[in-house]
Amino acid sequence: MSKLHHSRIPAYLDVTQSVTGLLLALFIVAHIIFEASILLGPGAMEKMTLFFEGYYLFGERHPIIITILGIIISALFLVHAALAIRKIPSTWHQYRTFRKHMKRFRHDDTTLWMVQVVTGFAMFYLGSVHIYMMMANPSKIGPYLSAQRVVEGWMWPLYLALLFCVVLHAFIGLYRLALKWGWFEGSNYRQSRRIMKRIMRAAILIYIVIGLASLGTYVSIGLDAGQKRIEKAQQ
Repeated sequence: MSKLHHSRIPAYLDVTQSVTGLLLALFIVAHIIFEASILLGPGAMEKMTLFFEGYYLFGERHPIIITILGIIISALFLVHAALAIRKIPSTWHQYRTFRKHMKRFRHDDTTLWMVQVVTGFAMFYLGSVHIYMMMANPSKIGPYLSAQRVVEGWMWPLYLALLFCVVLHAFIGLYRLALKWGWFEGSNYRQSRRIMKRIMRAAILIYIVIGLASLGTYVSIGLDAGQKRIEKAQQ
């Protein structure tokens, strides 16, 4: 009698996708909070920049640390995206079949998966541009330089779209990971799912509000600095 051989590779790939997704989601959660330091004033954001450049550890600025961090995030991003692609419909026929099932079942979690697919595709372009700019110009991060890039470099449309994509993708991903691996399942599975879904929606709303407030502050600082330069040139 022949023995069926079951490969463990799909399981390893699934775990790797989950781990990289968890690390990237936690990075996004922290990144948006760090960026929100601008809401406390340019001085607070400047101190945050100095912290990540290692100033308080080495006594001088090392922007290369930002570049190294960007390389690590890029590697996680690429591995996670490559593993996620294998689960996405690859043909028009497969896509139409999935759409029909999604409409017929009206299952919230299936719709959330589709939201992750769409935001993931958008992040392929939007996130790559942002990460590359940070890696290539690590010394040009700070309250005024970042504000100048947002306004005069016309990066605010990209950051606005990226904000919605990363927040939706990260928190839906954390919710789906919790369901998949049984985290916080408790004795009542249905009730736990409802609570986790409420937490996910609340977190998405809070982080989008924080992100919009931070982006608006950068735009305000950038516009103010630009106006001052115009007034100085006219004197």
